[in-house]
Amino acid sequence: MPSSVQLFRDQKYHELKGQCIQQRRLFEDPEFPASDVSLFYQSAPPRKVEWKRPKDLCEDPHLFVNGISSHDLHQGTLGNCWFVAACSCLALRKTLWQQVIPDFNEQEWDPKNPEKYAGIFRFRFWCFGEWTEVVIDDLLPTMDGKLIYCHSNAKNEFWSALLEKAYAKLAGSYEALDGGSAADAIVDFTGAVAESIDLVQGKYGEIISEQMKLFEDLLKVHKRGGLISCSITASSGSTNEEETEMGLVIGHAYSVTAIRKLRLGERLIFSFKAEKLFMIRLRNPWGKREWNGAWSDNSEEWKKVSNSERKSLGLTLENDGEFWMTFEDWCKNFTDVDICRIVNTSYFSIHKTWEKKMMHGAWAKNSEPLLNRSGGCFDNKETFLQNPQYVFDVKKTEDKVLVSLQQEDRRKYKKEGKGDSIPIGFEIFKVEDNRSYRLHKLTVQERVATSLYINTRTVFLKRILKQGRYILIPTTYHPGIITKFILRLFTDVPSKLRELKADKPKMTCWSLLCGYPRRVTQIKIHSAEGLQKQDRSGGADPYVLIKCENQNRRSPVQHDTTSAIFDTQVVFYRKNINSPIIVQVWNSNILCDQFLGQAVLAASPSDPREQQTLQLRGRGRREAAEMPGHITVKVFSSDDLVEL
Repeated sequence: MPSSVQLFRDQKYHELKGQCIQQRRLFEDPEFPASDVSLFYQSAPPRKVEWKRPKDLCEDPHLFVNGISSHDLHQGTLGNCWFVAACSCLALRKTLWQQVIPDFNEQEWDPKNPEKYAGIFRFRFWCFGEWTEVVIDDLLPTMDGKLIYCHSNAKNEFWSALLEKAYAKLAGSYEALDGGSAADAIVDFTGAVAESIDLVQGKYGEIISEQMKLFEDLLKVHKRGGLISCSITASSGSTNEEETEMGLVIGHAYSVTAIRKLRLGERLIFSFKAEKLFMIRLRNPWGKREWNGAWSDNSEEWKKVSNSERKSLGLTLENDGEFWMTFEDWCKNFTDVDICRIVNTSYFSIHKTWEKKMMHGAWAKNSEPLLNRSGGCFDNKETFLQNPQYVFDVKKTEDKVLVSLQQEDRRKYKKEGKGDSIPIGFEIFKVEDNRSYRLHKLTVQERVATSLYINTRTVFLKRILKQGRYILIPTTYHPGIITKFILRLFTDVPSKLRELKADKPKMTCWSLLCGYPRRVTQIKIHSAEGLQKQDRSGGADPYVLIKCENQNRRSPVQHDTTSAIFDTQVVFYRKNINSPIIVQVWNSNILCDQFLGQAVLAASPSDPREQQTLQLRGRGRREAAEMPGHITVKVFSSDDLVEL
């Protein structure tokens, strides 16, 4: 269960329920009244909607009838198949739905103690990084005595209709749920990390190797408690809710309910001679209309599978909206998949665990460039670096990094006509190993990753990054846009993710005594070549040591080479501008490291900013004796501390 929970509209469930029981009345929610204002923000109902409680719709109402199942749900008249698909996914995972429906036994109708019923229920959603509890009454919209929106197979089961009402309250109205993303709903149910994949763009239907990689990834996500949904985007010649020749509905969200490797053939004593099939099972939220191609419910292919195998796969031959298909057919027939990973951060797990850091931030506009935090995407060269900047470290030689950028939910602004998500994305740069102030100009830094820029609520990126320090810059596509975001970063070892807020070193009382920096210098050591051989095999284990005033920065050791690529970046804020910067090359030894030569740099603003190759020399002044080898460097200096 979540450790801390926010209360939506500050409504306290136990307090409100206690008052209702004491006063012998049923709860009516003043924050989400049983009227048209809770149903619509724009359109009007075709006929009068009556709000009824479950006890007025059936004799024996329950939250759950025979437990919770992905088969419980049917969509109703609202265009929120995405929400129903997300609920179907949620129903598969007990630990997840119990977070959304807390203390479900206490909330359940109790025929033996009817006085405990007060017409009040509560649900929890992961809203913008925090678990939020939403309280509702159980007055539900009906026409002709039937629920008009999400409802269950069983007429006396109400968990899905009540959950939908709580979610509509969070969004502002039922109509605000018309058209949306299953991935967004799953994130709101679980706090998962959402990733969207375009199956057409990625050519998953054509390239078998990519198809197999995706299958293994989805299999792993599903096994580890993740939730997956998929859909078919309408092309120029088709419309939403049109059915394809193969029985699939365009523009419609399907939930993935199983992923399996199926073996066909006979098991022999010492071997398994069998054809291996990669299979996926889907559910249509309408509870009917299924795939009619290979491996559909009544197809010939199932005759190759034994009854016991069919039973273990949960094969049913009813038109219940659930069906199997091969993964290859799935890749060819669907266009989009939303993967919601439940990222494991537990230290007590047999599976891979991740270190998580989450930051709340905002894009904010200011006419002063150093204070502006809404600079737009990388194409906006003049303003791009005016966005929020976050620094993190990769401590291992290489580390897989997951990044999720999520903008605030804009459905609540639909009434004002501003409910669409803003195009967002982010850039990652490898920066100086000791950078602790904001970047003002891109010089020696390396652009290592760019996310998609897309008008979805969440943008996700998975990358393997090399050891070093990085700056992550989240942006809106266009400059000058104001909205909030949360940034989540998952790494194998702690990343120390933090926002860079200061533009330059702070002026303090000590600055008067010890001096304040007068110059900023950036250095990139690209490589060292032709170094003196240090061992019998003719190699060396070099590293560079960069010295500036009383600061030293050291690169990682490059093994067994006399021509090493370092790509090490450093930045120094210098008080004594007459004191040179010294770049030394050393050979790493077990007992005592050996000096291989150095270069002395004045690093003044007038020095050339192009890449230069310098001869290594002995210790002492610039005119010291030459030593074997040379280094390639790039140096930038400025007396304006906020130029670089």
